[in-house]
Amino acid sequence: MIYFVGAGSGAPDLITVRGARLLSEADVIVYAGSLVNPALLEYKKDGCEVYNSAKMTLEEVIAVMAPAAKAGKTVVRLHTGDPCVYGAHREQMDELDRLGLAYEVCPGVSSFCGAAAALKAEYTLPNVSQSVILTRMEGRTPVPEKEQIEAFAAHGATMVIFLSAGQLPRLSERLIAGGYAPDTPAAIVYKATWPDEKVVRTTVAHLAEAGAREGITKTALITVGGFLGTEYERSKLYDPTFTTEFREASR
Repeated sequence: MIYFVGAGSGAPDLITVRGARLLSEADVIVYAGSLVNPALLEYKKDGCEVYNSAKMTLEEVIAVMAPAAKAGKTVVRLHTGDPCVYGAHREQMDELDRLGLAYEVCPGVSSFCGAAAALKAEYTLPNVSQSVILTRMEGRTPVPEKEQIEAFAAHGATMVIFLSAGQLPRLSERLIAGGYAPDTPAAIVYKATWPDEKVVRTTVAHLAEAGAREGITKTALITVGGFLGTEYERSKLYDPTFTTEFREASR
C-alpha cells in the first residue's frame, strides 16, 4: 500500500497520530525535502529507504513508489501540510491508478491552520468574514485568469496567500486595486509552527516594507482581512439570548 501523508505545518509533533504510525511502519519514504521538517524522519524505523523528492521528477517518484508497492512494501509519500493544498499529489494518484496500485491519503495540519495558531486568530468572525480564500499569486506557474488576486480581494473576505512572499510589493498593490483599503490589517507568518517561526503584523499597504525589514522572501503565508482587527460580534452559538438544538435561551 502507498500512503500519501500530510506532514503537518512544520513542528514534528503536529503530524497526526495516524501519520506518525504510518511513518514508523514504512519501508520506503519519499518526502518533500524542500518544505517538510526533516525531524519527522526520526519516526522511521531502521532499514527504511528514504528519498528526497525535491530532487526528483514525477516520473522518478513513481519509479520509486511503484516497484516498492508491487513488492509488498509499505510506502509513505510525505507531503508538507495537508497534500490537498498545493500538494501536487493528484498527478501522482492518477499515475498510480493507471498502474492499478492501491493508495490512501492521510490528512495533515495545513500551514494556514498553523498560521492562525501563530496569530492566535480566528479566520471566521461574525459580521467580519465568514469565508476564507486560499490562493497564491502567479509566478513561474500561472493561475487561472478568473482567479487573479484582484478578483478575490473584491470580496473583502479573509485571504491566506501561499507561495507569494517573494512578491510582496506587487501583492500589496494588487490587493488594494482589488478593493482592500490600504489600512486593512495583514500579517506575514514565516515558517508557522517551526522553531524559528516569526509573526509580522502590518497592513496591506505596508506588506512590502514589513517583509523587507524582517528579511522574509519565502516560506511564509500572508494573511489579510478584518479578522486581524478588534471589531466583531459575539457568536450566536454561546449567546444566552439564542436558542440552539442543545440549549434554550436563558434571557
